[in-house]
Amino acid sequence: MIDATTAMPSAAAAQRATPLNSPARVLLASLIGTTIEFFDFYVYATAAVLVFPTLFFPNSDPTTALLASFATFSIAFFARPFGAIIFGHFGDRVGRKTTLVAALLTMGISTVVIGLLPTYAQIGVIAPLLLALCRFGQGFGLGGEWGGAVLLATENAPEGKRSWYGMFPQFGAPLGLFLASGAFWILLHFMSQEALLSWGWRIPFVASIALIGIGLWVRLSITETPEFQKAIDKAERVAVPVVELFRSHKMSLFLGTFMALVTFVLFYICSAYLLSYNVKVVGISFLDALAVQIYGSVLFGLTTVAAGKLGDRFGRRELLIVSTIAVAVFSFALGPLLSSGIVGIYVFITAGMLLFGLNYGVIGTALAAPFPTEVRYTGSSITFNLAGIFGASLAPYAATWLQVNYGMAYVGYYLLAASLVTLACIFAAPKGDI
Repeated sequence: MIDATTAMPSAAAAQRATPLNSPARVLLASLIGTTIEFFDFYVYATAAVLVFPTLFFPNSDPTTALLASFATFSIAFFARPFGAIIFGHFGDRVGRKTTLVAALLTMGISTVVIGLLPTYAQIGVIAPLLLALCRFGQGFGLGGEWGGAVLLATENAPEGKRSWYGMFPQFGAPLGLFLASGAFWILLHFMSQEALLSWGWRIPFVASIALIGIGLWVRLSITETPEFQKAIDKAERVAVPVVELFRSHKMSLFLGTFMALVTFVLFYICSAYLLSYNVKVVGISFLDALAVQIYGSVLFGLTTVAAGKLGDRFGRRELLIVSTIAVAVFSFALGPLLSSGIVGIYVFITAGMLLFGLNYGVIGTALAAPFPTEVRYTGSSITFNLAGIFGASLAPYAATWLQVNYGMAYVGYYLLAASLVTLACIFAAPKGDI
């Protein structure tokens, strides 16, 4: 006769040993969440160029208004490490699933509220302050979203497929960019520029509530990752993950932050900065500028998928080295290409986004790799988001300022410097940590 008290633990263990998350469900949950988050993020980036300078900073000259709009754009990147610490704490203490739901809600509510804000003409200086507050909320939510989505994928990955699984949350970025640029492109086909400035710009922000509902439904249908469940079973969780992180993993944090530097600099030069350059300097229409963005997002998506396969076959470290060297070479072509008209712009976006996808497709898995399970959510999130501060938050602003004050060649030198810093950190990191 079997004692029920001894049978119950083994039954529970057997249940945990059975994978409850199918690969399709895991990858969909990681992909759809980051797609929604990056859609919300890029809708703001697009509006920061097309409408926010006029609606929220109308008393400045066009260049100053654009720089002010980019300044509010950068607020989210400074908010992201705070989100990484808070959500990372609960992700490493409570679990990946619950934390991801909370992060998605934080980001989503902030985005919807932006679409409901009054403008400067209606309430004066309070309008840009509220815009900045909502932008902080977007960054805070995304700071907790990205790391959890990467771990949801990679901690469910079978042996030898970590780069491939880790690619899926990364693919949410090009998909989000495609949807955000496409949303404004469609709006401009059905309304005048005046109508867009009056009320049409609000539609993508408010409409994101439908995407949030889908994301929550998918996220709530999954179970905890096997690796985190093992940490619970073995009592390996730490009381304050961020303290343990800075106590024992400072070098991984430092190297990871600057290893991802060129990832952010390249992308935001190829997206937010290029969009403003095309509209404000080259003088092409909003529609044509958005068409460049949409084209770039497709190329970005293709090489992101390719990177997932290449990273597992040849190694993430090797792929990052090759792509970073290629970006350094590409930086010398930036000025000549962007100064040679629409053909040069398309050559620039083609090369830039293809290179970026090769890098971005594996950077998520690479940043999570050096951290143990008990601090991995916090570690990967803080690393990624600190890189966002140094690489992305000021990239559109810095590139615009360099272009205006020193010329286009210096935007290329800026990208070159980021490439060299990244390359040095890749070589400095132990091979097993990437």
